[in-house]
Amino acid sequence: AYAMLVPIVCGVGLACIKEGKGVDLNIQAFLYASMANASAALKGKLGSSVTKELKGDPDKNMDATNVYAVTNIISFISTLPFVVINELPELPAMYKAAVEEHGTHAIFLNVFLSGLCFYFYNEFAFSFTAHVGAVTSSVLNTAKRVIIIVVSSIVFSEALSRNAILGSALAIAGTFGYSIASKPPAKEKTS
Repeated sequence: AYAMLVPIVCGVGLACIKEGKGVDLNIQAFLYASMANASAALKGKLGSSVTKELKGDPDKNMDATNVYAVTNIISFISTLPFVVINELPELPAMYKAAVEEHGTHAIFLNVFLSGLCFYFYNEFAFSFTAHVGAVTSSVLNTAKRVIIIVVSSIVFSEALSRNAILGSALAIAGTFGYSIASKPPAKEKTS
């Protein structure tokens, strides 16, 4: 089953290569994205383990939802200093420009709704990961991204490049292969 991760990763990589331009890679963005992905995978794996461990103790009342909430609080507290150091000097000017363009009410409404939707989406994803496992969840999440690219190109009538088509097909085939390979073998019936 884990061998199917190779075509998934290669397919996504191939879909990102622009024909005639090769790979135009922003190293800083790549490193931050890699750290975010590694952190998300670690959060999913640790959260799944912690949820299973704490479910056995009825005194703690720590199901997947509560573990996710506590994990988010810890994440918020641990990342706040980095956000303050990196973004605080630019925040007043950016906020002023945004208010002039959109208005205070629209900004606060959009930030609130965006945060709420993001929280619930990730809470459901966290709960799903606790039930199916971190690897299966990651494979399905990757497939979801590729499928969104393909569906978006159909809905918005945008042509996909050859690399995007081949990469998407490879990633979807890898996901299909993973789902078949990770299925437990059927038990033989004895007469």
